[in-house]
Amino acid sequence: MPERRPKIAIIDPNTLAALGLKQMLQNVMPVMTVDIFGSFSELTASQPDQYVHYFVAMNIVLEHKPFFDERQRKTIVLTLGLEGGAPLSKFHSLCINVPEDELVRALLMLEQHAHKDGKNMPPLPHILQQKVLTDREIEVMSLIVQGYINKEIADKLNIGFATVVTHRKNIMDKLGVKSVSAMTIYAVMHGYVDINKI
Repeated sequence: MPERRPKIAIIDPNTLAALGLKQMLQNVMPVMTVDIFGSFSELTASQPDQYVHYFVAMNIVLEHKPFFDERQRKTIVLTLGLEGGAPLSKFHSLCINVPEDELVRALLMLEQHAHKDGKNMPPLPHILQQKVLTDREIEVMSLIVQGYINKEIADKLNIGFATVVTHRKNIMDKLGVKSVSAMTIYAVMHGYVDINKI
């Protein structure tokens, strides 16, 4: 019998924000199943303790604080800024009102620190463990996610500008990604780039 995948719950009445976060979480932690709930009552009707993490809108945490206090270690409060103050200071929080690259970095930091570089999570599916990039593509990808532009990458690796552009296109095609944020997730999760270098 196959091993069941751990589950994450997003509890947020903002459907669009929840769907965007679900997509990012599935990229950062592909071994997880992510369920979305629009309200606290929807969560409690679905065996809430089956989830290893709750990503919860701040107002829902405040309205149902006793429930989340008991599950503090697995609750991540979704905030729109640095507000929150003393009542929520003991919870991990994630500001969702930031550019995509900052949100991706924050999610990666949570995953890397909370799960000991992924050691506490089930192994990735076999297809995701395979090396799909050449060594040169890995070098180029590493520099892209560290913020280098194509010309700088060409200079660092002593290759032509057009070659960098070709590598970049091949990397995105092979990984099936369309953004640097998605490429960053792949690079960090596979150990090609240290989270502190992005």
